[in-house]
Amino acid sequence: MKISVSYLSSKYDEEKTIKLIEQTNADYIHVDLMDGGFVSNKNFTIEKVHHLLINHKKPLDIHLMVFDPIIYVHDLSILKPEVITFHIESTKDVVKTIEEIKKHGIKVGLSIKMDTDIYELMPYLSLIDVVLIMSVNPGRGGQTFMMSSIKRLNELQKIREENHLSFLIEMDGGINDEIIKLVSSLDIAVSGSYICKYDDYQARIDKLKEEV
Repeated sequence: MKISVSYLSSKYDEEKTIKLIEQTNADYIHVDLMDGGFVSNKNFTIEKVHHLLINHKKPLDIHLMVFDPIIYVHDLSILKPEVITFHIESTKDVVKTIEEIKKHGIKVGLSIKMDTDIYELMPYLSLIDVVLIMSVNPGRGGQTFMMSSIKRLNELQKIREENHLSFLIEMDGGINDEIIKLVSSLDIAVSGSYICKYDDYQARIDKLKEEV
């Protein structure tokens, strides 16, 4: 399992938090970008994101919680992220957005909210690289893991196996050293406040990896 560390909820400012993540063996920096429309909080401008991440060393795992995600793809491509994930609920043209991300040589992720039927992903699963299961309501860090997410993980794994598909499964929200035992079959686990609210980021990442 790979660990993607979100800097959304931290005891330090974003710049210091990112530097601390870079000093660990985390597999990705998870970049949560919110527009204040699709979710209630707004936390970025393109200029700010470029300033924070233009010199990143670790692969970027960008999670767009925005309406019309296609309008951000070109500007974010300058950062050369490994993957850009957007929400199926955020656009009327999912395929066009997938194609735009791929055009820039970037892997594509699709995410669904807690109340969205997982089977709405079916038409797109052969086109994408990652499915991001939200295990909290998107929009803010530090929330408690929703146990119903485990069933969604199991369903998605069954769909992947039965249809001979190869997308990775990622989960985001409330993941700590206890919860990770319940979702140990994930390909990528996103963890934020469990790591970034503490001083020793590496020790917290080690603890997560020990449990799987």
